[in-house]
Amino acid sequence: MKSVVRAIEWLTRSVGFGVALLVIPLALAMGYEVFARYIFDAPTIWAYEIGYMIMGVHFLLGSAFTLQRGGHIRVDLIYSQLRPVRKACIDLIGYVGLMLPFLAYLTIYLWNYAWQAFETGETTGASSWNPVIWPLRMFYVVAFALLALQVLAEAIKCARVITGHADDDEERG
Repeated sequence: MKSVVRAIEWLTRSVGFGVALLVIPLALAMGYEVFARYIFDAPTIWAYEIGYMIMGVHFLLGSAFTLQRGGHIRVDLIYSQLRPVRKACIDLIGYVGLMLPFLAYLTIYLWNYAWQAFETGETTGASSWNPVIWPLRMFYVVAFALLALQVLAEAIKCARVITGHADDDEERG
């Protein structure tokens, strides 16, 4: 199981670091839009849509990386006072009982949503550029599937803590 966790976390880290680079084209596109709009009085038809698409992909694909790094918000008034085994029990219940079923449902639903957009040729309708929307929706599917994989890795780590098979770095998390 430890090798499964390592593989999932390697994937999460790789995607997370890659997605962090999306800030560069986002900044370039927005910078170009501002320059074109205010210097040349020639706004683009694509910058708004590129901006929200890149930002959405950046945000969603970064959610698994944020979970892996322990960066999501946690109300820890009582939780922070608990021992690692009790924390792991609470986390395991949340991961397996709430998050995994929700993420599985959401991933399947988003797959159908993206596929429907592909079949119908649906476009964004947000600007005169009006690109097809299915590629963006496929990124949603990938993002939630990756988050589900990372939740699975976190659940396995919790189970290792509970059963006493955790390494020191897993217990500190």
